[in-house]
Amino acid sequence: MAFDLSERASGILLHLTSLPGPHGCGDLGPQAHAFARSLHDAGQRWWQMLPVGPLGYGNSPYSAHSSFAGNPLLISLERLAEEGLLSRAALSDAPRFRRGRVDYAATRSWRMPQLRNAYAAHGRRTDDHLHFEAFCAANAGWLEDFGLYAAIKQSRGDRPWTEWEPELRSRDRAALDRARRALRAEIDQHRFEQFLFDDHWQALRDECHQLGIGLIGDLPIFVAHDSADVWAHRELFFLDAQGQPTVVAGVPPDYFSATGQRWGNPLYDWEALERTGFHWWLQRFAQTFARFDAVRLDHFIGFTRYWEVPAREPTAKNGRWRPGPGARLFEALGPAQLIAEDLGEVTPEVTALRERFGFPGMRVLQFAFGTDVQARAFMPHNYERNSVAYTGTHDNDTTSAWFHDCGSPQRSEEQCEEERRMALAYLGVKDGGREIHWDMIRGVWGSVANLAIAPVQDLLGLGSEARMNLPGTAEGNWEWRLEALPDVAVLDRLGEMTGLYGRSAR
Repeated sequence: MAFDLSERASGILLHLTSLPGPHGCGDLGPQAHAFARSLHDAGQRWWQMLPVGPLGYGNSPYSAHSSFAGNPLLISLERLAEEGLLSRAALSDAPRFRRGRVDYAATRSWRMPQLRNAYAAHGRRTDDHLHFEAFCAANAGWLEDFGLYAAIKQSRGDRPWTEWEPELRSRDRAALDRARRALRAEIDQHRFEQFLFDDHWQALRDECHQLGIGLIGDLPIFVAHDSADVWAHRELFFLDAQGQPTVVAGVPPDYFSATGQRWGNPLYDWEALERTGFHWWLQRFAQTFARFDAVRLDHFIGFTRYWEVPAREPTAKNGRWRPGPGARLFEALGPAQLIAEDLGEVTPEVTALRERFGFPGMRVLQFAFGTDVQARAFMPHNYERNSVAYTGTHDNDTTSAWFHDCGSPQRSEEQCEEERRMALAYLGVKDGGREIHWDMIRGVWGSVANLAIAPVQDLLGLGSEARMNLPGTAEGNWEWRLEALPDVAVLDRLGEMTGLYGRSAR
């Protein structure tokens, strides 16, 4: 089934780890399939997620150890039990996890031994081996480097690759051959986990497609320094002789931070990439589109120009703008269903690049009533049809908290009150915003934007306790999860609104 971003539709943003379930975090198991059916019942046509790679620093999906591999925490233990790779008795011994939050350390401590048990069970069976080896052969271009990286990292106490022995850090061929022989079982374990992830992912995607639901992924522009990507392709990044970045990524001072955001990712050597015909990037796009039907391209402005911060600087304040690859990368890619995350300092060059390739941009209703330089463009009467309208994103506070609370350092009490007054007047709300989350959903659902998206937190009217991420902070992010899926009353109300504004799949 083809899913087209140019068709009028709507959907929900919910990351997989935020699903409910008994094993510490949401995953690709029964709750994910149930949520897909809920979306169908409510007339939705899209499910948007955050990046799904193996989590790195701060448990951030935007700082993965690989931009090709999947997160093994998302493998469904229930499905492994159904397949006979785990015993039901073992799963019944699951610890009691904290409700409403993901404790990543406890979740890993429970899940990873189960995956090792599943691999041992797989080794005792013969009927799955051909399927497994076929997967490994088809994905060898990234899987071999990732499996070796992950095994070495694990054997070195999880230290980053820049702290490994010099010959491993520099990828000396003889040293890598010795590591492959010494760590063969560990490498196969990581390959097997990717095989399981892919199998469970495709099962979910197949059901979504049967239900008429497309999946929207999220592709970060940058990759983590401590990743298989940078270790295996040092020549594509600005690194010194020891593998440390000489310059790093970030953004200048903005709404979220007075000193900017120093992300710390190594920056691409775009000239080196272009000499290869952008081969690594094209592989990355191909892998992402093997999982998703459309992709939000994070920090789209970075493809026209990016903020370069000297690695020695403690903040992003003293950076400079540098030119990105622009149209050359997307000409090499060809037609693709990409959503341009064009938030921030949008220049005419950013708009021209987006329009040249027909990528829809993003419109965030929470930003329409404040001091954002794009505030007027975020008002629904100024939307373009070729855009994706959001009540808020994973980087915003929930709509309910944004409206009712003002504990944020980004907004003064006076600013909050002005935004409330403007929102109520613009949306025509007469009850003081008692259900502001539904009023905001109505605002984007009723707009001309081809696609309207609401985070599930806004669908449920949740407060700041459900915020997914606060940019510029390193702890406490990415942990929120549902205690139960949205109930019938919420789904019926969403379905009614979706049908009213001509976005329904039914």
